Amino acid sequence: MAAVAALTPSVVPWHDSPNYDRPHPCPPSVRNRLEKARRDLLDAEYATHPVDRYAQAHLAALRAAAAVLTARGRSRKSARPTSVWARLATVAPELAEWSSFFAAVSATRAAAEAGVHRLVTDRHADALVRQAGEFLTLAGHAVARTSR
Repeated sequence: MAAVAALTPSVVPWHDSPNYDRPHPCPPSVRNRLEKARRDLLDAEYATHPVDRYAQAHLAALRAAAAVLTARGRSRKSARPTSVWARLATVAPELAEWSSFFAAVSATRAAAEAGVHRLVTDRHADALVRQAGEFLTLAGHAVARTSR
């Protein structure tokens, strides 16, 4: 599995100019979250059961959202708890549609993990894996723009 992860292309463009050898100024905490998101997405791609694929893909997206929130560095003003998805829509408006989408599928993930497996078919799981992959790419770009 580690060999496959090493061959997986990076979601974050580690450059901000044609000089690809220059390291990206992204903070280590953000890079770590994105790396974990990529590993979760890889786990989702290789999971055999649809519920596992669905849950891992959602977790990958959640970690990518956390990376964007960390990169943007805005603290919460409210004492009320808010979801990552609600905060992401505020902090990164360019990702608001994705926030709404992943917030909506959170309930399905929770129900499926609680044992209501009929909610997640192979087709649903495969679609979420693809969507999480797209979101990771966009989150990586959002982080890169923030770090410039």
